Amino acid sequence: MREGAPPLRTIRQPRMGFGRWMRELGWRHVIGVAVVIFATFPIIYVISASLNPNGTLTGSNQLFQSVSGQNYVDLFSDPRRPFANWFANTMIVGIVTSVGTVFLGALAAYAFSRMRFAGRRGGLLSLILVQMFPQLLAVVAIYLLMRGISEIFPAIGLDSLIGLIMVYLGGALGVNTYLMYGFFNTVPSSIDEAAKLDGAGHARIFFTIILRLVAPILAVVGLLSFIGTTSEFVIASTLMTSPENLTLAVGLFRYVSEETNSNYPIFAAGAVLSAIPVVALFLYLQKYIVGGLTAGAVK
Repeated sequence: MREGAPPLRTIRQPRMGFGRWMRELGWRHVIGVAVVIFATFPIIYVISASLNPNGTLTGSNQLFQSVSGQNYVDLFSDPRRPFANWFANTMIVGIVTSVGTVFLGALAAYAFSRMRFAGRRGGLLSLILVQMFPQLLAVVAIYLLMRGISEIFPAIGLDSLIGLIMVYLGGALGVNTYLMYGFFNTVPSSIDEAAKLDGAGHARIFFTIILRLVAPILAVVGLLSFIGTTSEFVIASTLMTSPENLTLAVGLFRYVSEETNSNYPIFAAGAVLSAIPVVALFLYLQKYIVGGLTAGAVK
């Protein structure tokens, strides 16, 4: 500012009235608060029920009226219901299935995106059409198939984690491949051409270049596969019978399926512990979720 020049005046914006603020901005805050309350109340209620020592859900209507950690102790001390085994089984099945789903889906998506071959369009369309039929329709066929396999290879048949993982991986393609295909198309093909000029083949391009560039969609597919596998009930309850081989979804159901021996607070405690790995993985991968889900739709 030059010496002797008059000081600059700050222009004050007129204050927005409450009515105008509500019409332009306030209603958004009201909706946001309502959505947060709607989303967090079930979580708070389940946590309150898991800390309720009364053994019923009636006392949980008044949130955190009585607090005790006995339900978590009973969850791990029941020999007829080995929660620790269920948790380990679920983590093994979920991690192996999600990794396998990402790997198989990425291979298929790369082939559909970068290669031109007969039946390419028909293959993509078939992957989408197959997903229109719910997996529930194939439960009987899957059971009969796994029972036949058990007579020859018991290690991968009924009541085995390997067999359950193989069944889940059998449905690894489909929507996941199509989702990855859209994202792979956003990667410029000139990168592949430059690598081919340097002597790189498809395998080297895929593993050293493409996978790094499509990390967001790999994280999204892995997360969705992990959530879907760990919460799946129908197939797991059909194939798994031994108490020590059950997954969390099937095992926890036994706490509330017996009419004369239901214990909802222990069930709530198991549900809280079961949600921790999913929430932790979601928070760790959340930076990839928006980019992975939207980038493939821009092409």
